[in-house]
Amino acid sequence: MTLNPADTAFADTLRPQLPEDVLRAPAPRYLEEPRGRYAGQGGLLALPRDSAEVATLIRAAHAAQVPVVPYGGGTGLVGGQISSPGPAPLILSLERMNRIRAVLPEENVMVAEAGVILADVQSAAEEAGRLFPLSLAAEGTARIGGTLSTNAGGTGVLRYGNARDLCLGLEAVLPDGQIWHGLTRLRKNNTGYDLRHLLIGAEGTLGIITAAALKLYARPARSGTALLVVDSPAAALSLLSLARDHMGEMISGFELMHHQGYDFLNEALPKIRQPFAAAPEWSVLVEIGTPGEIDTDAALETLFAAALDAGLVSDGLIAQNAQQAQDFWTIRESIPEANRLVGSVSSHDISVPLGAIPEFIARATEALTALGDFRINCFGHVGDGNLHYNVFPAKGKTRADYEDRRGAVKRLVHDLVQELGGSFSAEHGIGRLKVEDLERYGDPAKLAAMRAIKAALDPKGIMNPGAVLRG
Repeated sequence: MTLNPADTAFADTLRPQLPEDVLRAPAPRYLEEPRGRYAGQGGLLALPRDSAEVATLIRAAHAAQVPVVPYGGGTGLVGGQISSPGPAPLILSLERMNRIRAVLPEENVMVAEAGVILADVQSAAEEAGRLFPLSLAAEGTARIGGTLSTNAGGTGVLRYGNARDLCLGLEAVLPDGQIWHGLTRLRKNNTGYDLRHLLIGAEGTLGIITAAALKLYARPARSGTALLVVDSPAAALSLLSLARDHMGEMISGFELMHHQGYDFLNEALPKIRQPFAAAPEWSVLVEIGTPGEIDTDAALETLFAAALDAGLVSDGLIAQNAQQAQDFWTIRESIPEANRLVGSVSSHDISVPLGAIPEFIARATEALTALGDFRINCFGHVGDGNLHYNVFPAKGKTRADYEDRRGAVKRLVHDLVQELGGSFSAEHGIGRLKVEDLERYGDPAKLAAMRAIKAALDPKGIMNPGAVLRG
């Protein structure tokens, strides 16, 4: 199907149907993405205020066969928010749709529009005495529609699940401009195909999420945070098992960090306070949240003692106050920014079965050592099997020096992930960066079904063309 640009003629057909300030030329920020690997095209920018205006925009794009690129907070790391080569698109930003429509603490539900910033969702839940547990490094910029469209993960997946698990219902505009009124607050709704789960994780290729009914949780009465030194990833997994034996589902975070992450913080963000005089080879950041009067410090001390007796930890720190706990988390959450400043050769958002984590790290590191002189920063949500296994230039070199090897590095890592029964995309999505990987590693039956769904819902191919599936 031939697509047409969002040009002056298209804008002229739209203007009589919309308030005068909805359409404009896109500012540079709408044409950029955090890793700088894609540059977007300047077509037409739309800033609707409600779902009716979104529907007007999509109906017009459908009729004129104009591509539409949804834009949330612009924090995606796989190029899903940047237009691919082809006709200049209509960039549709949901940033003005930023109302929290309802907070229902007795139901543990919040209804929020797609443009609400994730941190504001968290704050609104806290004001109501509840918790919205999705937490990301980009939560001050990421918007709830984008986090759902990419099925974002973050640090709380171990206890609360991905974005998909935190959504009860959606309001969305489908590719022909129809509004789907699926904003249910029901927890049981067995009425046929679940369009909610079809749109979550579709990265704007099947429609535009305009609002969501989100799950809230009771806030833990007390929380505790510890930074524990482990000898190896295998020891970290054994520590996770031990922690579950001691504390069950009270564990809300379990993050693995390699010494390279601490080194990069010293190199790129030296103002961040480091807790250890010398960076440990491996460490684990553990957070627990408990109900009632359970003493979190005592629980963490008991865990540390048991782990020490089992030979799983050699040192550790238990946060003595909220500021120290935040300092521990600042280390973890600042690693991606330090990585960006150093500049990676190839970054990998992968997952493998928990039991395969030590084998993956050992084999990938050995193979990359044979391929060249690299620094490897392996960190991430080891409690749910999601590692950020990122490969960097040797000290004194830049990623430009390795451009000829970037493809080989990615292929090596992803081939090993596939061999071990894992996924080359754990939480960042496919976007445009990983379309080829999906074609290489995706199950043929699944890919055929995905293409059939895309063709059925978006026969003109206007929705985020080039993202997830090749256009």
